[in-house]
Amino acid sequence: MIRLLLADDHPVVRTGLRALLEREPDFTVVAETGGADEAVHLAGRGGIDVVLMDLRFGPPTDTTTPDGATATARITAADDAPRVLVLTTYDTDADILAAIEAGATGYLLKDAPPEELADAVRTAAHGRSALSPSVAHRLLDRVRNPGAALSPRETEVLGLVAAGLSNQRISRHLHVSEATVKSHLAHIYTKLGVDSRTAAVAAARQRGVLGT
Repeated sequence: MIRLLLADDHPVVRTGLRALLEREPDFTVVAETGGADEAVHLAGRGGIDVVLMDLRFGPPTDTTTPDGATATARITAADDAPRVLVLTTYDTDADILAAIEAGATGYLLKDAPPEELADAVRTAAHGRSALSPSVAHRLLDRVRNPGAALSPRETEVLGLVAAGLSNQRISRHLHVSEATVKSHLAHIYTKLGVDSRTAAVAAARQRGVLGT
C-alpha cells in the first residue's frame, strides 16, 4: 500500500482528494492537514510514502505562514523522507522552480484527470519524477532557452511591477537601489523582447511566468 498525507488548507479539496484516491486499491490516506507546519510534523513521524502538497496556505495576504515549497524543503531534508508531490493550481515558472528546487519529486496541477493523478502518485512513490505535461514542457523550454528565462529575482521584480509598484517602491521593498531595479528591468525587457513595463507584464503572463 502507498501511504498518503494530504496537505491543503481547503477542507473540501482534501475531502475530494481522499474520496478520489481511496478508490485506488493500492492507496491509503493515513493523515491530512490544512497547515504547512503540521504537514512537516506529520511527515517527520514516519509511516508516509507520499505527501500531496499544495503551494499556498492561508490568505494571500498572509506572509507569515510557511508555503508549500518551504514545507517541502523541510520534509525532504530529513533522512528517509517521504516523497513530495506538489498538487496545486499555481503554474508559474517561479512556483514550479521553487518546488523542484525544494526537493519535490513531482508537480501536478489540480485540473489533472484522476488517472493522471493516480499515475503521478505511484511514480512519485517509486522515486521517479512525476510532472504534468505542461510543467514538463515549461521546464524543458527553460533548459533549451536558458538565456530567455527570468531569474528568481527578475521574476520577483516583475511581479511587483504587475502589482503596480513604482521603481522607488520596489527598491524599498527589496532593499536595493533604484539603479539595481532599473538594471533588472533592462534585463527583463531584453529577455522578453519588449520595451515597456506594461508589455513585459503582458508577455510574462502569456508565457506563464506570472499568474493572471
